[in-house]
Formats: sequence, C-alpha cells, structure tokens
Amino acid sequence: MPSRQTLTALPALWLLTDARNDAALDRALARLPRGSAVIFRHYHLPVAERRARFAVLRRQGRARGLLVVLAGKEHWPADMQYGRRIAGRPWLATVHSAREIARANLAGADALVLSPVFPTRSHPGAATLGPVRFRLLARLASAPVIALGGMDAAGARRLRWLRWAAIDGLSRA
Repeated sequence: MPSRQTLTALPALWLLTDARNDAALDRALARLPRGSAVIFRHYHLPVAERRARFAVLRRQGRARGLLVVLAGKEHWPADMQYGRRIAGRPWLATVHSAREIARANLAGADALVLSPVFPTRSHPGAATLGPVRFRLLARLASAPVIALGGMDAAGARRLRWLRWAAIDGLSRA
C-alpha cells in the first residue's frame, strides 16, 4: 500500500470501471502502461459478485504493475480508496466545485478527481468545467488533481494536464 509520501508520484492514467466497460475491461487493463491506476467501481453488481470481480481485477492489476483503487464503503484490500476516507488508507476525493475542493483539502484527501471537464456519456447534457475553469479550480487544491469527464488522450492534450481518468476514453478498442 502506498504511503502518503509516495503519493507525490501518482499515476498519469486512471481507468474507472463500471457496467459500461466491464466487457472490455481485460483488454483495457492490458493496454494501460505499467504504473497506471484502475479505480474499481462496479456498483451495478451485488456485493458478493462485486467482491469476486474486484479480487480478479486486483490480481490482474498487481500483475501489470497497476495501482488498484477501491470505490465504495467496503474495506477490501486495495492501494487506495475512492470517494471516502478509510483509516490508514490513502484516498481520492471526487470534487466538482471550489466548495468541494475546500472540503477535500480540509479532510486531507491525498488526491482529487475534478470533473466533469468535457461533455461525458455518464452525464449527458450536464454543465462542464472546460479547460479554463478546470485549471482555475485545480489551483485551489492542496493535493494532486486528476481530470475526469469526457477525457481521452486528445482531451488530455487539449487540457494540457498530466493526470487524467476515463471510462470510455481508456476502454474503447
């Protein structure tokens, strides 16, 4: 498990899992560069199936040198926690505004996932931050920021941001 000190070298690429990319997940994991991260969500599965799927993904991730992050309230072994603090484990906070960034800073989040940067299939028609507002908000964070929302390699270049996360943008063939 990474310590707070090692989190200064957070991965650049973060693949989020869900029902949409489950069928392509093995291929997506195989394409991720060593040292990337995978955030296991799979909220659509019942707990027993979710735990079994996480165990498989964790083995695959470890074998490929990936950081394995667990979303949700479960206390299963993982390198980091996504969305909430679990004592003794580094965690990522999800933020969408200056107020949420301030709360995550005060709570001691080890990294922040800031979204949505661009239009996304997850939230069609939702307001987006765009590059300028994203950068302004990211400057308020006291921890590293990961861009999420409509991200892919082209979006990361457009944003000129090192750390980014995606579902579709890293799962497509």
